Amino acid sequence: QEEKPVRRGVYILPNLFTTASLFTGFLAMLLAVQGNIEGSALAILFSALDGLDGKVARLTNTASEFGIQYDSLADLVAFGVAPAFTAWMWVLERYGKLGIGVAFLYVACTALRLARFNVCVTTVSKSFRGAPLSGRRMSVAMFILFSSYLPGWLEARIPFL
Repeated sequence: QEEKPVRRGVYILPNLFTTASLFTGFLAMLLAVQGNIEGSALAILFSALDGLDGKVARLTNTASEFGIQYDSLADLVAFGVAPAFTAWMWVLERYGKLGIGVAFLYVACTALRLARFNVCVTTVSKSFRGAPLSGRRMSVAMFILFSSYLPGWLEARIPFL
């Protein structure tokens, strides 16, 4: 069975999801700078739409090396830099260099994970290997959103957690 050639405009569809994820990561950092930590956490959660880009690319037969690389760059912002920056603005800033180190370690681990993925990927696969970055991002955002519901005795330990 011969595959039909894909129209060029269809490649835009999966990349729109990736761009939306990149934007929400950027928006999360802007909101954090403005002091809207909860809004930042919600923007980080909203970047979960990034999971649709690969599915759309496979459904429309538009998966490409460009899409894989662009997705990784967007993931670094939405899953690495935005959660780390938000956490730093929220509680880590008061720890000075240690807070910077912890936030940077989060970003560096995300970058290393993505680089490892990019080196290992030679073809677009339907199976996933490795630890998902979205779980870490979701953990940071959910912790921020639900921290106000923690018992009082645990409130003082939030920065440690």
